[in-house]
Amino acid sequence: MAGMSDVVGTQRQFGDGPLSRAAALIYTLLVVEVLLLVSTAPGLVTLLLLDRDVSNLPLVAACALPVGPAVSAGLYALHHQRLDLTDLHPARVFWRGYRANLGVLRIWVPLLVWLTVIAVNLAHLSAAGLPRWWAVPLVGVGAGAAVVGVNALVITSLFTFRVRDVVRLARYFVLRTPVVTLGHALLLVAATAVALATSEAVLAVLGAVLVLALLRGSDPMIAVVREEFTA
Repeated sequence: MAGMSDVVGTQRQFGDGPLSRAAALIYTLLVVEVLLLVSTAPGLVTLLLLDRDVSNLPLVAACALPVGPAVSAGLYALHHQRLDLTDLHPARVFWRGYRANLGVLRIWVPLLVWLTVIAVNLAHLSAAGLPRWWAVPLVGVGAGAAVVGVNALVITSLFTFRVRDVVRLARYFVLRTPVVTLGHALLLVAATAVALATSEAVLAVLGAVLVLALLRGSDPMIAVVREEFTA
């Protein structure tokens, strides 16, 4: 009995120690990164073949369609996966989240359409005869929509609400959790800067790290949703 107890204790220590947890996190991130690349591959490959021209903005939005469900599945996997080397199943959790969260397209598609419309208008201000200062409110509207969209993506990935309730909560938390809002805004700016300075491929390779940063930055909002809006 003593020998068996020692073995169990050793296994528990091995699976729960800081080094084991760090190794489990790295492994989980690597698996999630591979699955993100696999699930977004059709759009990513097409995107890399497109010229960076404003006329291709609708095609860019179409290429980004697989990103919503993939990021949602990544959020789900990183949120639910136990960091225990003796019990790691990130691929299984990722695909479970992917299947469960396909409804995220009801939020992701309108967001892409709205951001594409804003981007096209920004690119054609002169052709439309509009003054340049119109760019300021357009950028503001786009930034606000993006932040609300990110909030909605996180909420719908981890909780089960009706779409209209998800949108209401996403708007509510823009002011309720300003630290989360600021973090999401900075993350979006950083991701955009990386894509513009390098390529979309570099952004894709950093996908799992960005999803983890999004999840950790959303912790205050997730805690409030769980405490105040779930039974």
